[in-house]
Amino acid sequence: MGRAYAQDLRDRVIAAVEAGQSRNAAAKRFGVSVSCAVKWLQRYHQDGSRTAKKMGGNRPFALAAHRVFVLRRMSEKPDLTITALTEELAARGIKVSRFAVWHFLQHERLSFKKKESARRRAGSPRRGQTSHPVAAVAAQTRR
Repeated sequence: MGRAYAQDLRDRVIAAVEAGQSRNAAAKRFGVSVSCAVKWLQRYHQDGSRTAKKMGGNRPFALAAHRVFVLRRMSEKPDLTITALTEELAARGIKVSRFAVWHFLQHERLSFKKKESARRRAGSPRRGQTSHPVAAVAAQTRR
């Protein structure tokens, strides 16, 4: 991730524009993009701040405020799909993407994997071996 421009550069661009130079000319003179100069001046005129905004940090999950509802709904119906849960949230007026729901559920360690017993019954078709002990005994007795 990049870092903010130096404070003295910001001050010089703002001072040049305040002295009567255009934003485009000041940007070209100091070697910054026009959009940088425009944004710096907009911020300076809005709240008087010449400093860079804070970078980085942790943002809360989009569903953090609705955690109780989502966890209760998942406990009521554990096989609920992410798409269905997204639709239920939209019906409640909570507009989030499927990725936001997936990311929240992953953070809460809720997964949609099959149960261990179901995987054991299925066996391993690629190798021709079964991982279930009863099926292995049955296969040996057939020989």
